[in-house]
Amino acid sequence: MKKGLIIIFVLVILIGVWIVKNLNYVVQLDERVNEAWAEIENQLKRRNDLIPNLVETVKGYAKHEKEIFENVADSRAKLSGLISEKGSIKAKIQAANELGGALSRLLAIVENYPDLKANQNFIRLQDELAGTENRIAVARMRYNRAVKEFNTYRREIFGSIFAKMRGLTESRPYWKIEEKEKETPKVKF
Repeated sequence: MKKGLIIIFVLVILIGVWIVKNLNYVVQLDERVNEAWAEIENQLKRRNDLIPNLVETVKGYAKHEKEIFENVADSRAKLSGLISEKGSIKAKIQAANELGGALSRLLAIVENYPDLKANQNFIRLQDELAGTENRIAVARMRYNRAVKEFNTYRREIFGSIFAKMRGLTESRPYWKIEEKEKETPKVKF
């Protein structure tokens, strides 16, 4: 009789440990996604801070490219507003993609201005922007990896139970580049 109670007691403890471990694991996955997203926001903020200097430098050479400057300013303002408030991740991703496209078009017009391409201030800003874009790409990759791990666990049989118990029932969005943003900007000479 005692041996049977000990076995039941050990099984109850093991099941309890397994439940607690999995409840904690789903929280860890959620926090990895949050951490990865925070890094993306840091890099987007860094890029946003570089843009006014880049635009002012280009404006000095390309005064008649008003539409491009307006697109960059509008896209930047939209993303800045979403970052500073609690906007949805999907909206932030879309705004960041729009800004990336506007920046690509801005940098494409530089080809028309050889003096601008040789300007040291512009070269430095362009290098900083390129470094930031690389950081964003790495952060986006890490974010998508964390989202995959979280969403996969959330969809598994036991994972879905533990996610529901923790109130983590919604899948997280992947950062995907929109089709129109995949196009290379056209440069006219």
